[in-house]
Amino acid sequence: MPRRPEGARLYWREKSGQKPYWEIRDAGGIRLSTGTRCREEAEAQLAAYIERKSRPTGPVNPDELSISLCLSIYAEEHAAFVAAPERIGYAIEALDEFWRDLPVSSVTGAMCRRYAATRQRRFRDGRTAPVSPGTIRRELNVLQAAINHCHGEGYLITAPKVTLPPRPDPVERFLTRQEAAWLIRAARNLRRDGRHLADFILHGLYTGSRKDTILGMHIDTPSVSGGHVDTVRGILYRKPMGKAETKKRQRPARLPPRYLAHLRRQAANGRRFVVQDCDGHRVGDIRKGWARAVRLAEELAAGQGIEIDLTMPDGKGGRKYITPHVLKHTAITWAVQRGAFLPDVASYFSTSLETIERVYWHHSPDHQRSAVEAMDRRK
Repeated sequence: MPRRPEGARLYWREKSGQKPYWEIRDAGGIRLSTGTRCREEAEAQLAAYIERKSRPTGPVNPDELSISLCLSIYAEEHAAFVAAPERIGYAIEALDEFWRDLPVSSVTGAMCRRYAATRQRRFRDGRTAPVSPGTIRRELNVLQAAINHCHGEGYLITAPKVTLPPRPDPVERFLTRQEAAWLIRAARNLRRDGRHLADFILHGLYTGSRKDTILGMHIDTPSVSGGHVDTVRGILYRKPMGKAETKKRQRPARLPPRYLAHLRRQAANGRRFVVQDCDGHRVGDIRKGWARAVRLAEELAAGQGIEIDLTMPDGKGGRKYITPHVLKHTAITWAVQRGAFLPDVASYFSTSLETIERVYWHHSPDHQRSAVEAMDRRK
């Protein structure tokens, strides 16, 4: 029998390096800070929250429905049934802290810009820092989705438009062939418990899959916990069995013959996972190994008189070491540089045509070719 969902309740939340406080928790992953350690004040806020949850009897104007209630409706009727409800829950928590009892009609360009200007990230040591524009865009997109949901389900007569901050510039960092070779060499030079990182890097460079997808990849065994590679048919299935499709898509793709031969050798040797440790267990995290390999790659190259820089912009005017996501950027960029067609690139890497064209297509030898040839003609 499925577990009955708990109703709205108070939860005593403790975080390392921060003062504890009462938090309101509800179905759909809602977690709202009361900002107080006083039980009575927290109970008053809980009572107000429960009162706000009362559903309107019919479509109402935007000035008659609070944003907090709008977010609550969205969380319970939609967010609770998506593949990763916790992500929407984090956004709702941040949104509710600012908008609270403001009516939906208060969603204007000026208020959205004020939200962006005041949104702060809190660290464990008490420090705060502005949140990146990308995070603000994701949170405000959740607000727009909640408003649209309430409008579509008949709670709102009209749906105000949320103003988003400008889209951040796309990440241009990808590995050169030399950088990729040194990174793989460094991974193979790690200690016994870190050599699986080379398999992780190869899979990322050949398939352009995301980190979690690679770490969950089985060999010749369909699973509900991860995708799998079919070494007989030569097909990559990124999505686990039975998993609902999300914006990340995770569509199937054909495997390149060279990499398929490598996977078939692994299958013949009894491998069960694309990335597994020396004891045959699936690897769940590569953060420490990745960090060691990146630094070791620079050191090994320097030892041969070759200078490589495995850093990337951190979005704040500084630099940081590359992350595993650079493998996806690298795979797509290399495919485009070699002349792959735009629709095939989008299909193979399970990435939208719009993203491929906006972020990667200028690397293609066919980029603007007809326009350049037309401008170069004498007649």
